[in-house]
Amino acid sequence: MSAPQKTARNSQEILGSLIDAAKKAGADAADALYVEGVSSSVSYRLGKLEDVERAESYDLGLRVFVGQKVAFVSSSDFSAAALGELPGRAVAMARLAPEDKFAGLAPQDRLAKDIPALDLEDPVEPAAQQMIDWARDVEAAAMAVPGVTNSEGGGASFTRHAVALATSTGFYGRYAGTSHSLGVAVLAGEGTGMERDYDYVTARHAGDMRKAADVGRTAGEKAVRRLNPRKVKSQAVPVVFHPDEAAGLLGHFSGAISGASIARGVSFLKDRMGERIFAPGIQIIDDPHRVRGLRSKPFDGEGVANNCLALIEDGVLQSWLLDCASARQLGLQTTGHAARGTGGPPSPSITNLYLAPGTLSPEDLIGDIEQGFYVTELMGMGVNGVTGDYSRGAAGFWIEKGKIAYPVSEVTIAGNLKDMFAKLTPASDLEFRHGTNAPTVRIEGMTIAGS
Repeated sequence: MSAPQKTARNSQEILGSLIDAAKKAGADAADALYVEGVSSSVSYRLGKLEDVERAESYDLGLRVFVGQKVAFVSSSDFSAAALGELPGRAVAMARLAPEDKFAGLAPQDRLAKDIPALDLEDPVEPAAQQMIDWARDVEAAAMAVPGVTNSEGGGASFTRHAVALATSTGFYGRYAGTSHSLGVAVLAGEGTGMERDYDYVTARHAGDMRKAADVGRTAGEKAVRRLNPRKVKSQAVPVVFHPDEAAGLLGHFSGAISGASIARGVSFLKDRMGERIFAPGIQIIDDPHRVRGLRSKPFDGEGVANNCLALIEDGVLQSWLLDCASARQLGLQTTGHAARGTGGPPSPSITNLYLAPGTLSPEDLIGDIEQGFYVTELMGMGVNGVTGDYSRGAAGFWIEKGKIAYPVSEVTIAGNLKDMFAKLTPASDLEFRHGTNAPTVRIEGMTIAGS
């Protein structure tokens, strides 16, 4: 990991002082979180610079426990007077709060002892002119594609953030990370026949990003390929999901195994622990220690040591996603998946989640489909987390005799996630481009509602 940049504030000293003051004010336990960030962005549209922005933020949050009562306070004011008031105010609030029998700090034996080096921080911040050049070049490359007629704009952004956490049980940890992003959205065609698409890239280090010309060209080509879409009749066919859309299926899965949902009994997977819910051979893994991973972190939001965890092994559900509170509700141990902000309690959350690749290429996965649908865009939020019912607006391409035939729009795909998971086959084309990643996937027998 690159050496953390020095700041004017000593986060360990600030957090330690808050916790000490909270205990003096009557708290039985406390933890405190410090978050600082720098962000800059530029936007370019139709060959002209539109915006150049930069912002800095500093926030902290204090959580205090008085018995089984808990309260939270947060502040972006770091003056001595403001910090001096926070602990007493938090303790007074906690004394008035209802009891929460699941509240408490992480067990001391679960706290992270070693902080792994994950190389999350790029030591070089791009100059404003460099970001302007990226935004200009990504839009120019998209507009140069024949058939592209308009632009919603290209943009580049950079963020650097640092997180520090301290607890009254003696834990202190800090890590920092950066993110570079570059993208563009354009339109192809004319009048009522226009189609829109986009492309983007995000990476911890600038050197890991695809070139602006490549991102722009891809966005333009995607928009042109969508021109002159056809309608299709309602029918049941195999549906193939582009990797970006397949990643959304993992999002529905992770929501269904969140400890908070399981504890409330509001998940369609609530009774499926230890059962096969995907086909044999399927693996789904969450890896918080992926080097340069977009959601990597060396410890979770409660200071708990986190590790790579197979959530699905050979198609069988192995674990819920748990923070300390949901683990206590379920009579289990935290899995190190707590995430939090400065103004509220931790909750379970994924890190670098991915579906392991299969053995077939995307071409082979599609090759035996007589009639099917290749999804490249999903719209709407028609997913019921309690029942697993799934219905989304979609666009993409029709498959005929194992080949992509023509663009399709204004259809709805429907099924139930329990059936969809059981019938899912992954291709071999997994790439780690986002926080959640999947290869191309095929699902048999989904319902297409068309014309």
